[in-house]
Formats: sequence, C-alpha cells, structure tokens
Amino acid sequence: MEIKNAVLTLTSLAQESRLEIFRLLVKAGKTGLSAGKISELTQIPPSTLSFHMKELLIGGIVHSRQEGRFVIYSAHFVVMNELMTFLTENCCSGEECLPDFIQRC
Repeated sequence: MEIKNAVLTLTSLAQESRLEIFRLLVKAGKTGLSAGKISELTQIPPSTLSFHMKELLIGGIVHSRQEGRFVIYSAHFVVMNELMTFLTENCCSGEECLPDFIQRC
C-alpha cells in the first residue's frame, strides 16, 4: 500500500460513526449488511448514513453491491489487511516489541 492510499483509508475511518460502521461490517463478515440494517443497528439516520458510507467507499475500506432493491455493504478485507501490513511492516526494527506478559497470553 502506498502512503497516499493509507492516508485516504485512515481518513475515512477517522470519525466515530464511520469507525463504528466499519467494525460492524467486519463483524458481519463477507455477507455484509444492508444499509437499512446498518442504520438500525447504529441508530444513524439514513441520510447521515449515506454520507458516512460514501466516505468509507472513497477510502476503499468497504464494498457495496446491489441485491435486488437493497444495497449491501461489506468490509473490504484485502484493503484492511494491506493497511495493517503497511502500519506494522517495519515494527520495532525486527526486535520483539510485545511485553512478556502479552506474549504469554
């Protein structure tokens, strides 16, 4: 992942409602959720949800697909994993970075 893409993706997640939506979509897995179900579970009004979904789509961190008259959103796991790799690829210069008590868990 290039730094410009990482910044765009992180920017799309850098808001409380969008982060909540993304975490919900991660939990839903590949099946995803309809816009109506996301609105219901997050208590975000449909018009506001549309704005947030647009930002997540621009950031590339979610997919959308049409199923009949419903728009189904799902987390874009490839982009999520690319972002995590980008953020941690040079972690601790190859040295062990987790405290001993965490490694034992």
